[in-house]
Parts: sequence; C-alpha cells; structure tokens
Amino acid sequence: MRNTERYPVEGSNALWQIYKTVPFWKVVKNFAVIQIARYTPFIPMKNWLYRTFLGMKIGGETAFALMVMVDIMFPERIKVGRNSIIGYNTTILAHEYLIDEYRLGDVVIGDRVMIGANSTLLPGITIGSGAIVSAGTLVHKDVPEGAFVGGNPMRIIYTKEEREAKGL
Repeated sequence: MRNTERYPVEGSNALWQIYKTVPFWKVVKNFAVIQIARYTPFIPMKNWLYRTFLGMKIGGETAFALMVMVDIMFPERIKVGRNSIIGYNTTILAHEYLIDEYRLGDVVIGDRVMIGANSTLLPGITIGSGAIVSAGTLVHKDVPEGAFVGGNPMRIIYTKEEREAKGL
C-alpha cells in the first residue's frame, strides 16, 4: 500500500463531496495557475508559479516539460528535488477520490530524477534520487534510488547496482 491518509465518507461518493474536502476558490485558483504553467515554455516561470501560488517545493534547475499536470487540489503535497526532469504530459496526483473514501499522500521526487513523458504518479509515492522512470509508466509504489523503472503497472527494470555494472 502506498503511504496515504484515508478519509471515509458517507452518502454520495467522495468526488461528489469534493468541496467538503478542499475549498472551491482554492481549486479555481490552482486550476488557473496550473493551466498557465502547463502551456508556458519558460521553465523558470513555471517553477515560480508552482512555488509561489501552489506551495510546491521545487529544487533548483528542475524542469517541468510542456503539459505536465500537477495535482489541482493538493499541489502543496508535491516535492521535487534539484536538477530533475518531469516529462511531457506527466500527471502527478496527491489525492484520489474513491466511492467510500478519499486518500491523500505526499509525492516526493528526489534529485536528478528523470520522469519520461506521459507517466502518472499516484499519491503517497517516493522516487529516489537518480532514478529514471520510462515514458508511459504508472508509478504506483516507491522507486528505489538510482533504479530504472517502467511499465503499467511499474516494475523495476534495473536496480542502481545493475545500471552501474552495465554502464547505463
């Protein structure tokens, strides 16, 4: 199980009760900021928007490619280390709304991590420093430091030691 906090709901499904869990105007503001950031080609501006208006922790020289979608409701639960790359059209979620509950979990991405295009990161995961996530990966559990992972669902392709031994 990922490292998430679970909050049961009664009656209608958790998503139907969204504004009991997050303020409406926060979602509106976050939506506007995220849409501007998704389309701007200026990486320093994206990082400034994410840090200033969304409360995300982003290390220096980290690059978010075009169309990255960060969590609209709880972006402050996303932390990205230094000199990492978040690939085109990647989705980073810090929440999930289910029928009988919703879950929140921090997403922690280490230093010098590369996340390939069209990947999805689920709440409550940590990606260790130096890891590589191949394009199109569903990251549903923690990624060890230096590992090369890929697939849906994600699996470890090479550990840090295997990558070093093969010179990758």
